[in-house]
Amino acid sequence: MGTLASAMRRENHRRSKAPSSALASGTVPLVMTFLSCLAWLYVAGRLWQDAQTRAILSAGLHEKSSGSVSKVLSVEDKLIRNLGCKAIGGKVVEAEMDLARAKTEGYLWENRTAAVDSGKKQKLLAVIGVYTGFGSHRKRNVFRGSWMPRGDALKKLEEKGVVIRFVIGRSANRGDSLDRNIDDENQQTKDFLLLESHEEVTEELPSKAKFFFSAAVDTWEAEFYVKVEDNINLDLAGLIEMLEGRRGSQGLYMGCMKSGVVISEKYRQWYEPDWWKFGDSNTASLQSYAHDDISVGSWMMGLNATYVDDDRLCCSSSRQEKVCSNA
Repeated sequence: MGTLASAMRRENHRRSKAPSSALASGTVPLVMTFLSCLAWLYVAGRLWQDAQTRAILSAGLHEKSSGSVSKVLSVEDKLIRNLGCKAIGGKVVEAEMDLARAKTEGYLWENRTAAVDSGKKQKLLAVIGVYTGFGSHRKRNVFRGSWMPRGDALKKLEEKGVVIRFVIGRSANRGDSLDRNIDDENQQTKDFLLLESHEEVTEELPSKAKFFFSAAVDTWEAEFYVKVEDNINLDLAGLIEMLEGRRGSQGLYMGCMKSGVVISEKYRQWYEPDWWKFGDSNTASLQSYAHDDISVGSWMMGLNATYVDDDRLCCSSSRQEKVCSNA
């Protein structure tokens, strides 16, 4: 009995422990399987990441290698690739094209001096303006037939550095028969300098001088600008020789200088209504007076010019070497 009872107790004890052992033995494989899955996922993820990295590096190396071997990147490609700005690339290409065009047209800095020097005209010796009026057609024809060249001879003289023009303004009634007659004459002779802004009347002679010198300087670059009245004859060769001897001088005011008191008596020749303005000095710049010669002389004082009193320019002089005479 004792042995049987002991045996039964041991059997009962074994049966009571069997479910716990079975449960423990079934849990271990499940945990191991879960851990194995996690490890597999981790390893697979790392392998995929490494594969992607290798693919990117391989693509970059291939692009760099193929670009350096088979293709030379242009300025535009580099700007697009590095800056992502096609507009800037286009502007650079346009600038390169403009530079290439400039080179072909000779606009290089090293060629600039040569281009300017080759295109520069030689300075004229003189521009001679002969004052004339609407009623002086006959006088002009006399000059053209004597000391003043005309036609082809006038052009050849200009090629040698001397320009001669009759100087006249416009009629008070702009476009009338006086203006039309001058235009027709100039169409035939080509020897007028028309002062479009000047009204051709006797009392405006000082203004005529101002307009003449301004127009002459704007039209021609010369050493000398000469004003001649239409009541004298010129020794043109003698005048040119005299001016040639002064070529290169600066700030000269040449003429037959008159000195003495300013005429204040109304009915005397060369009467100057503004005589009281003249004293030891005159600084009125481009102030016009009653006579054009007085006006020009006062302007020269304002410019501090060098006065040259040359009696060869005194047309009433008895000197043999004079270059002008009364007509």
